[in-house]
Amino acid sequence: MNKGKVWINLRDSFWFLPTIYSILSIIAVALTALIDQWIISEYKSNIPSLFLTKSSVAQTLYGSMVTSILTMTTISFSTIMVVLTTYTTQFSPRTLQDFMKSRVTQHVLGVFSFGFIFSLINLFLLGKEPGLGLVSPLFTVIVSIICLAFFILFIHHSSRFLKVNNLIGAIRKSTSTLITKTFKEKNYQTATEWDDKELQALDQSKAHVIAAEKSGYVQNVQYESLIKWAKNHTLTLETSFLMGDYIQKGMPLFYYWKDTDQELSNPQECTAFVLIGNERIDTQDVEFSIQKLVEIAVRAISPSLNDPHTATNCINRIGSLLIELGSVYEPIRYYIDDDDELRLIAQPKSFEEYLYKSFYQIKIYGYHDISVMNGVLESLYKIAAMHDQAVQEDVWTFGETIINAVKVDELDELDYKRFNNEVKKLAKACNKDFTLQKQ
Repeated sequence: MNKGKVWINLRDSFWFLPTIYSILSIIAVALTALIDQWIISEYKSNIPSLFLTKSSVAQTLYGSMVTSILTMTTISFSTIMVVLTTYTTQFSPRTLQDFMKSRVTQHVLGVFSFGFIFSLINLFLLGKEPGLGLVSPLFTVIVSIICLAFFILFIHHSSRFLKVNNLIGAIRKSTSTLITKTFKEKNYQTATEWDDKELQALDQSKAHVIAAEKSGYVQNVQYESLIKWAKNHTLTLETSFLMGDYIQKGMPLFYYWKDTDQELSNPQECTAFVLIGNERIDTQDVEFSIQKLVEIAVRAISPSLNDPHTATNCINRIGSLLIELGSVYEPIRYYIDDDDELRLIAQPKSFEEYLYKSFYQIKIYGYHDISVMNGVLESLYKIAAMHDQAVQEDVWTFGETIINAVKVDELDELDYKRFNNEVKKLAKACNKDFTLQKQ
């Protein structure tokens, strides 16, 4: 099994950090037991009585510790359920990932697991000799204080996550980090253009097919491993998917061309470098991260919530992310090995596609709200003002669909004036001569 895929599954698992803490708690029990046996037997007479506890007191302490941690854990899980319910009904089901995969949430439950297992095992191993001095209860007191501190931290963390503005800010920050990570300098060579003669030699009719072994969403692609695999087998690969696409079992996942007509003995090996799961995740999928903000905005402008200010906030953050994306975006299509040989061809998502997926649903559901449409036009204006002509052309193409979606004839004078100002700003930023007509 591919180690990278295993690590991604473990890292994203909700049980990963609590399991690590549980293992550490067992190690801590063993260490404290050894310290008790060694230090107490050798230096008991020199240790202040303040740090020594009788087994009866320790037993009461451990029992109380187990009960209190169970209570805090129960309250924490109840809080988690409240947060998840709120996210599902008011924000978006896709935002559940952000709270459940939050390191604060997982570290808190990990600390609770540590304290519970540590106290429970110590209670089980506690000797019944009434005069035995113990040092481990002192460590238990420290653990209990830490658990209390993390419980307070979790309550504060949960209350902040329930505020939609904080959630929007957290998604924007994580997406910004993902954009930087996606387009940073790689350990392998990439290119946006390649020799046409070499590409023409890759006849599609002579391509061999590697089919998908399971259905699901493309969650992660290990490009460096694919390049090495293609180099080791002296072939050229081409993907038939985009990041975040839903793949059907048996459909082509890769096409490949080999120097000889002989087919590979086990071409399915390369499918191990593509992680396919039941849902989209945001480890490499920039579009999915932006989609979370889109869904919050669409939910906010629905008649059930009627919160256009939240929608506008989401639109502003989406605009900021598209500005960041436009400044680093490269349509990387070709991946090259160390010998400057083409090994992988992957269709990139265009900036126009990112732009369309960011605003088209907002256009569909928010065209009747002039404040929302003004917010979209303002974001488009900022994107165009900060980028070159290629981006400006994409922005204007989509901007026209936004302008056409608004029923200008039904606007009153003040709304029309404000909307017309936004249209003029966008047209000027895109170097277009456009006049809004109202019949």
